[in-house]
Amino acid sequence: VQLQASGGGLVQTGDSLKLSCVASGSLSTIQVMGWYRQAPGKQRDMVVRAILGGTTNYADSVKGRFTISRDNTKNTVYLQMNSLKPEDTGTYYCNIIINFFNYWGQGTQVTVSS
Repeated sequence: VQLQASGGGLVQTGDSLKLSCVASGSLSTIQVMGWYRQAPGKQRDMVVRAILGGTTNYADSVKGRFTISRDNTKNTVYLQMNSLKPEDTGTYYCNIIINFFNYWGQGTQVTVSS
């Protein structure tokens, strides 16, 4: 499965963005989906991780502002980001686990100006 992330860009504080992660295959057997963020010079951190049929965990810094979702008909995982802050700046990577295999997208850059 290959993942293609898109939707990043340069926005201002308070703006919204919706990231998309299109999978080359079906998401019908997806087990886990998530988004991670890597700021310049820092490690890649979890933004949100959702276990299908289980719990969804958001990083404290994005709770109430970001929402993960998926559309099986489009083989796409989304990240809706509202009320963006400069500290949300980074490269965003989508991640899915299907049949216990871990897949990563190539990353999409989000820059939030103050």
